[in-house]
Amino acid sequence: SAPSAAPGGECNTGPIQCCDQVAPANSTQMSSIISAIGIGLDVLGGLGDSLVATSCSPIDVLSLGGGAECNQSPVCCNNNDYQGLINIGCVPIQL
Repeated sequence: SAPSAAPGGECNTGPIQCCDQVAPANSTQMSSIISAIGIGLDVLGGLGDSLVATSCSPIDVLSLGGGAECNQSPVCCNNNDYQGLINIGCVPIQL
């Protein structure tokens, strides 16, 4: 299913991620990063203009009320299998 954010900063696909860059998978910017990492076309095959995020780290939802912040791009992603280096199928969220 597609990632989505619920009220209160929850993410239906895992932890909210704070990422340095978020752009469509088919953008020039992300295409070069994806190629450099060596992610196969089988993984990216139907992504089209789905958002991909780079340099991500999880945000602790419990600390959001205590001043935790994301100065880059907070997102929910449905594929976090690359340990934050690149996350696939992302949706921007508001904290």
